[in-house]
Amino acid sequence: MKNEHEPAVHLIWHEESRREVYRSRVFSIRDTTCKSPEGESRVFSVIDAPDWAIVVPVIETERGKEFVMVRQWRHGSQELSLEFPGGVFEPGEDALEAAAREMREETAYTPGKIRKIGEFSPNPAIMANHVHFFLAENLRPLDKQDLDDDEYVDVELVPIREVFQGLGRPPYVHALMASAYSLYLQATATE
Repeated sequence: MKNEHEPAVHLIWHEESRREVYRSRVFSIRDTTCKSPEGESRVFSVIDAPDWAIVVPVIETERGKEFVMVRQWRHGSQELSLEFPGGVFEPGEDALEAAAREMREETAYTPGKIRKIGEFSPNPAIMANHVHFFLAENLRPLDKQDLDDDEYVDVELVPIREVFQGLGRPPYVHALMASAYSLYLQATATE
């Protein structure tokens, strides 16, 4: 039995070289040559993309606590998705700044209080970036959204229970929303 606090160095691969094979405006793909723990070299494809933030905005309404969510078209799945707001970091922007900015732009709300509640690798087998999760509270409305020129987003207030009950079924199809919801539960478990 291995000590869980000692690194499993017998499993580590070491990168020998990398070469970009594709670039788009949102990600690039590289082939990375790595040496196995037994000394054999293999080539793996890795997706490089900026880190991004997902914000779980909570607002108190006459119906109780609700999430501020965004409904938008997703080109990969070719369907509408109802999700927490979020997006990629701008160059030089830190995670908290990115989260607050994305929330303001997409929802036309600004957080009075925002805190990081977790971080994941979206798919560590093939992706090199991270997604950072935040809880936003004490929301204040702004005059209007500030969307990118290719963003079409509706803002909706959704009861927390409805989101929980809908996870894994349309329109709650974005897998990272379940991660965000889990982190929200963890962050608010003692409240």
